[in-house]
Amino acid sequence: MKNMAHRRPIALGILCLCLAAAYPFAADADTPLNVYGRLPALEDWALSPDGTKAAYVQTKDSDRYILIRTLPDVQLIGGSRIGNEKLRSIRWMDNANLLLEVSTTWDTPPRYQGPRQEWYQLLIYNVPKRQLVGLRAGDGALIATGKPMVREINGATTLFVSCLTFYGGQVGVGLLKYNVADARMQFISTGVNHATDGLVDAAGRVAGVLTYKSEDRKWELHVPQEDHMRLVASGNAALDLPMLLGFSMAGDAIMVQSIDGDESLWKPLLLKDGSWGKPTDSIGEPILERKSGRMIGAANRGRYVFFDNELKARWNEVLSAFPNERVDLMSSTDDFGKIIVRVFGPADGYIYALFDSSHLHTYILGKVYDGVAAVAEVKTISYSAGDGLTIPAYLTLPSGKAAANLPLIVLPHGGPALADSDRFDWWAQALAAQGYAVLQPNFRGSNLGYRFIAAGFGEYGRKMQTDLSDGVGYLAKQGIIDPKRVCIVGASYGGYAALAGITMQSEVYRCAVSVAGLSDLKRMLQWTNSQQLDFNARHGDNIAQRYWDRFMGVSGPNDPALSAISPIEHIGAVEGPVLLIHGKDDTVVPYEQSDVMANALKHAGKSVEFVTLKNEDHWLSRGATRSQMLDATIAFLRANNPPD
Repeated sequence: MKNMAHRRPIALGILCLCLAAAYPFAADADTPLNVYGRLPALEDWALSPDGTKAAYVQTKDSDRYILIRTLPDVQLIGGSRIGNEKLRSIRWMDNANLLLEVSTTWDTPPRYQGPRQEWYQLLIYNVPKRQLVGLRAGDGALIATGKPMVREINGATTLFVSCLTFYGGQVGVGLLKYNVADARMQFISTGVNHATDGLVDAAGRVAGVLTYKSEDRKWELHVPQEDHMRLVASGNAALDLPMLLGFSMAGDAIMVQSIDGDESLWKPLLLKDGSWGKPTDSIGEPILERKSGRMIGAANRGRYVFFDNELKARWNEVLSAFPNERVDLMSSTDDFGKIIVRVFGPADGYIYALFDSSHLHTYILGKVYDGVAAVAEVKTISYSAGDGLTIPAYLTLPSGKAAANLPLIVLPHGGPALADSDRFDWWAQALAAQGYAVLQPNFRGSNLGYRFIAAGFGEYGRKMQTDLSDGVGYLAKQGIIDPKRVCIVGASYGGYAALAGITMQSEVYRCAVSVAGLSDLKRMLQWTNSQQLDFNARHGDNIAQRYWDRFMGVSGPNDPALSAISPIEHIGAVEGPVLLIHGKDDTVVPYEQSDVMANALKHAGKSVEFVTLKNEDHWLSRGATRSQMLDATIAFLRANNPPD
C-alpha cells in the first residue's frame, strides 16, 4: 500500500488554505504568537454518512462559520455564520442534516434556583434548506444533559437525548424524541423516575436506564420486560458510577463500564434475560455505529482498536499513509470507505486529510492552524518518581537549539484526572517556538487507566506535585535543561500545581503562571457545596465535593489537612514572581480564587501580576482572550526566565 502515501491537495476556496507540500519538522521562531493563540482555522471535519459531502468549521478573525462542500469536487453548497458562539461539536444525523452542540455561560432561567454554569444546547442545520434552527420546548429553554443518539425509525431520522426543560414555571427532566423531518418533538417515558442516563436501541425503544441518587449514593440499572422496567443491577457508589456505553457489536447486550476494585471493566448485560456476560478490560472511549449505537471499536489517547477485521485492515491502510505520525480519527462514512483524520508529525505538520479507499488516495484538506508552517518536535519520555512509580511524559523541544542546558517550562495538565498525549498542543508549541523546552508529565492521578488514577487519591499537593519536580530533576541529570531556569505554568489543576510549586517548592521554580488555578482550597470546597444544582435544595455531601475530597485526601472544607496543600497558606515561602490569569465567566474554578491569591501576594509584598479575561470561561473558548492569555504568559516568562 505504499502508493497511498501519494497525496493531493483539495482547494477549499478563499477562506481556506490548501497544501501543496509536506512541512518540515522544525518550529518557526518567527511565527507570531497570535497564530498559536487564536482559534484553529479549521475544526471538526465531518463526513456525511454516504460520503458525498463534508462539513467543517472555519474560523476567520473571531467568527466561526459552518461550511458544507460536496466531495470530491468540493463545491460549496451551504453554510451558516455561527459568530462567536461557543461551538463544541458538529456531526451528521443523516445525509441532509447536521447536529451542532453549543454552550453558553448563563444563570439558571428566571424563576428557577440554581448556580451560574455552562449550559449545552442543540442546533440542527438542514443543508438543502440552508436553515439553522435551535431545539426548544415551546417557548422555553431545552438543555442537553446526555449524549445525543441518532436512530432511523421507519426511514425517519430521529434524535434522542436526555435533557432539562424550563417552561411555564416548571423544570422537566426526561428523554427527548425529535423527528428531524417534520420537527415533531415529544418526551418519552423511560419507565423509571429520576433517570440519570438512558440508552435507546436501533428501533427507538428504551433499552436500559441508569438512575443515581447522590444523597443515598445508590445506583440502579433497569431494562424493559414486557410492560414494565425490571431492576437488574444496583449498588452503592460515592463517585464511580456505571456507564452505559452502547450495545455490543452483535447487538445482543448493553455494554456497561464499571469499576471493580482498581480495575475498569466492560460488562455485557445480555438483553435476552438481563444476565451478565463475561467482563473484559476497558480499552478506551467506545466508537459507535451511527444508527444502532453498536460498539465497533475504541479510542485511547490517539490509539484505535477495531473489532471487525475489515475495519482493522482499513484503519491500518490509513496509518500506512502517515508513518511515524499521530493520526486521530475524526469522521467516517457508514461503510468506512472514506475517513477524515487529523494528522500531527514530522512529514505533515498539523493537518486534516481525507482517505478514500476506493481510489487509494489521501487528500490533504488543510492546516488546522493557519500560519503555523512548522511544528516543534515532541518526544515521548518516562522517568521514575521518588517512590519508584514510572511517570510517562512528553517533552517538546525548541528547534535550532541543542538539547542541552535549555530553559524549561513545566506544563502540567488540568483535571487532575485528564492526561496529556503526543498530540499537537498549541500552548506547548508556542512556548517551544520562544526557545523553551516544555515538559508535560502525566503525574499520578492522570487518566492512564483507573489504577493510575487511583494512585493519585489523597496525593493532591503531595506526590502529584513531586511527580512534576522529579521530572525536572530527571531532565537536569540528563543535561537537557538548566535547573536554575525552570518555571511552572498551567491551567485549572495545572494552575493549582503552578501555585503549589511556587509556594511549596520555591527552590525548584523561579516563576509561576496560574491560569484559572485553585489557590484557597477551603474556600473552593465551600463554593463547590454552594453550587450544587438541585433547584429545590442544596446538600453539603454532593458528588463534586466527594471528587475533591478523594484527590485532596480530606473530608470537606473544614478539614485541617487542607492547610498543608493550600497555596494561599504558604505565601511567605514565595520567592519568585507570579502571574495570575482568570476568566470572569469561569463556572468551574471561580474567579475569586485568583482574586484572593493576588490580594494575599500583594499584601505580603510579593511580586504578582493579575490579568482578567473578560467574557471568558474556564476553557479559554474565545480566540481574543486566548491570545490575551498567551501574550501575557510569554511576556512574563521572557522577563523572568529569558530563553536566550
